[in-house]
Amino acid sequence: MTKVLEGKTALITGSDSGIGQATAIEFAKEGANVVITWHTDKIGANKTKKQVEAAGQKALVVEVDLRDEKSVEKMFDQALKEFKTLDILMNNAGVDSSGIEVADLDTKTWDNAIRTNIYGYFFCCRRFINIRKKAGGGGKIIQTTSVHAEQPRAGAADYDCSKGAERNLTTTLALELAKHKININSIAPGMVLTPFNQAAIDDPRVLKVAEKTIPWKRAAQPNEIARVAVFLASEAADYMTGSTVTMDGGLMQNSGQGA
Repeated sequence: MTKVLEGKTALITGSDSGIGQATAIEFAKEGANVVITWHTDKIGANKTKKQVEAAGQKALVVEVDLRDEKSVEKMFDQALKEFKTLDILMNNAGVDSSGIEVADLDTKTWDNAIRTNIYGYFFCCRRFINIRKKAGGGGKIIQTTSVHAEQPRAGAADYDCSKGAERNLTTTLALELAKHKININSIAPGMVLTPFNQAAIDDPRVLKVAEKTIPWKRAAQPNEIARVAVFLASEAADYMTGSTVTMDGGLMQNSGQGA
């Protein structure tokens, strides 16, 4: 059976756990080598590396602080030293909402979300685009955004605003990159059983309450999001750019129900 990412190399931020980890493994199963990045979970990153290698592909583990431009540049330098070029970028790492309403939100917390979730995506996109332009064009960028780019929550201004910015970065770049035949698309998950939702993973009662708001009556598994990423990284999605694939079990369609 043909592997749809045969011969490609992907860099996935936040591939130490959750969606990023699942995507690294699915990419490897489809023939891609993977640059695995981490900021707080080195053990998780090395676990991902072992699973990529078990799928028969090469893996490189790199520490990065996406808030720091120099750290991002160093990450790409290490990736290029190992693999010579990159074909796929998946911007996935981020921080969740603080749960603090704007009136009480301190600037440090706000800055952390904005620098991680949007500056990090910007730094990575900019470097990747220049790598692909030097290679003659082509390539895929996948952005993990969120349903909360459109559906706000009280106490989540830091997260919601950064996710909205990620979505607009995607659509702006779709226009700028078309001439280079570089595709960029977003995946907007709803509730996924990752460390972002650790409380629901640890306590079935918390999960049950949350799932009541989802028409499909369950949260997503990380590998379900990862398979969408495989499609977006493949030739099958060559004519797709500037789009958002929402994968939320119908959660966004539930807005306004019961009012």
